[in-house]
Amino acid sequence: MTELIVNGERHTVDVDPATPLLYVLRNELKLNGAKFGCGLGQCGACTVMLDSDPVFACLIPIVAVDGRRVRTVEGLGTAEHPGPVQRAFMDEQAAQCGYCIPGMIMRAQALLERKAGASEDDIRQHMEPNLCRCGTHMRILAAVKRAAVTMRSAEKPSRQREAGR
Repeated sequence: MTELIVNGERHTVDVDPATPLLYVLRNELKLNGAKFGCGLGQCGACTVMLDSDPVFACLIPIVAVDGRRVRTVEGLGTAEHPGPVQRAFMDEQAAQCGYCIPGMIMRAQALLERKAGASEDDIRQHMEPNLCRCGTHMRILAAVKRAAVTMRSAEKPSRQREAGR
C-alpha cells in the first residue's frame, strides 16, 4: 500500500511498487491531465509536480511517492476558474493539439512558484525538457511570460500588506 496526497486529497493505492506514478494517476485515480507520451521521460507530456518539483510521472515508481504531495493540472484550477498559468495558456492560444499542454503548464507552474520574476532565458531553459510536436513553442513562451507578469502582480499586494503589519 502506498499513500500519496494528490491535489490536496489523501489517497491509498494498492499497486505494484514499481508501477509508474502516471499509471496510478490515470488508471487508479482517474486524473487524465498528465498524458502518456513516450514512457521514457523524453517528451514531458506526463509532467506533474512532486512536492514543488516538476517530474516525469512516467519515470517515477509509485513507491518513491509514498507520503509525498503530487499536483496535476487538475489541481491548478477548473474550466470555469482556471489558475493564472492555465488562463495565460488560454489567452495566448498556446495549444494546438493540446496533448503536451498539461505537462507544459505544470512545468511552468513549478518555475513561477519558485521565481515569479523569471526572465525569458529562465523560462526557455526551464521549459526545455518538454516538447511540443505541433510547434507552438512561441505561444507557450508567450503564455509563460504572461503568467509570470500576472503572478508577479498578485505577489506585490500581499507583500505590501505584510510590510504594513
